[in-house]
Amino acid sequence: MDLKIKRKSTRTAHSSNLLENYPHDLQMYKVPPIENIRLHEFETLALERLTLLRCLATATTLKGLRIYSNEWREFVLNELRSQGLKYYANLCDISGFGTSEADLQARRKDHIGHFILRLAYCRTEELRRWFVARELELFKLRFMTMKSEAVVEFFKINKLCYTNISEEEKNEIIGCLRESTMHQKVDSLKFYKVKFYEVLDLVKSRKVYIQGGYAYIPDKDFISVLSAQYRIHLKQSLVVACHHLGEIEQDERLVGLLKGLHQSYSGDDYSDTKVVVPIETLDSLSVKSFPLCMRQLHEQLRLSHHLKHGGRLQYGLFLKGIGVTLEDSLRFWRDEFTKIMDLDKFEKQYAYNIRYNYGKEGSKKNYSPFNCLKIINNNVGPGDCHGCPYRHCDPSNLKNRLKGYGIEHQALHDIVDMAKRGHFQIACSKYFDAAHNTELGLGINHPNQYFEESQKILKGENKVEIKKETKQTTIKKEQSKQMEDIDFDEISEWNE
Repeated sequence: MDLKIKRKSTRTAHSSNLLENYPHDLQMYKVPPIENIRLHEFETLALERLTLLRCLATATTLKGLRIYSNEWREFVLNELRSQGLKYYANLCDISGFGTSEADLQARRKDHIGHFILRLAYCRTEELRRWFVARELELFKLRFMTMKSEAVVEFFKINKLCYTNISEEEKNEIIGCLRESTMHQKVDSLKFYKVKFYEVLDLVKSRKVYIQGGYAYIPDKDFISVLSAQYRIHLKQSLVVACHHLGEIEQDERLVGLLKGLHQSYSGDDYSDTKVVVPIETLDSLSVKSFPLCMRQLHEQLRLSHHLKHGGRLQYGLFLKGIGVTLEDSLRFWRDEFTKIMDLDKFEKQYAYNIRYNYGKEGSKKNYSPFNCLKIINNNVGPGDCHGCPYRHCDPSNLKNRLKGYGIEHQALHDIVDMAKRGHFQIACSKYFDAAHNTELGLGINHPNQYFEESQKILKGENKVEIKKETKQTTIKKEQSKQMEDIDFDEISEWNE
């Protein structure tokens, strides 16, 4: 009896402490967390926060959705739920000041995750810009979903001394407010009076009425005032965090995680699949369902009957991830390699590594296929054909290769342009759309994701709207069909 009472008391005290620290869903992140957490939770919260910010980036960069529109908001929320981040979706969808245990735990994770990413993204100006932009989008999204009572509570908690103007003052300038405010039903809106330099974005776009150095802001646009303050606070905080990195990284457990977090992959690892893909279908699959990085490896293997270690590792794990069994994989590599070497040499020098990738040798670990970030950041030397073609290929060679695959002119230009600008995964997404004659704008983060999404379209599992066919599209289809029966020994060398 005493034990149960003690546990209940401890749980109540814990919840009370969380409520004191996190009374509201929306935070300005002014006070860092001081609790102790395990390294596993540290890494998990960091990756979940990173996934959240990448969802925001995907909505604008890849999908091209108008920021803060209903379509943009729905896409972000659906992505978060599909990624298993329901608590973040709730924070973005029903912002307020609930007191349930789930609400409090969600705020705690949100708070800790934000501060971990500060440490990871404070290192360079480029990382800071990306982090600030995404965090501002998140802040605005969450503020815009709050009800009026939650907004009032947010002001109170953060000691923001803003009050709306009186009805008398509003009536005196109502004509000017109607002319300068973009919103309808101006008479029913509340207005705040702030210094004009606090809302320079609204002043620049001529969306507010200014008088005597003050801007009159409708409550629907008040987020401009808060986001300006938040941006300044966040930028200053990142500079401070950068100055203290040396102290934090004395803990060797954190160094690797924090330095490489912005390159971390946070999706499915594709280490296990229930699908079985026969090796006899690889030639036809490579034409349509392989991303460019894997298609070039497959064709190079068929051409030269050999791949260097980096290529064997990258392509071999990809094949494992799409569903090629160990027995088929051994037969596939054996059939190719023994065209230029003795069977005995293959068994002694290469078969072990294939079994190793499947967890049948050495440490017997179930290795995962390489994700896009790992492939992009791979070291690729002369004569190698692995890596990411959008990063590691010369633009002219990339352009010629895409032409050979029948990619239409505009799509080819867009792909090469994205690759030149360093947006390698966006280039891959555009290649996917061109190859499948769609405009999905997928966020490609993994070669095996590319394969799965392609197979869904080809099998009719994913109903997509097909782009209107052009002459170039017809030519591309004919060339792709011809590639299914191509003699790979006649392919000219690309990787010079």
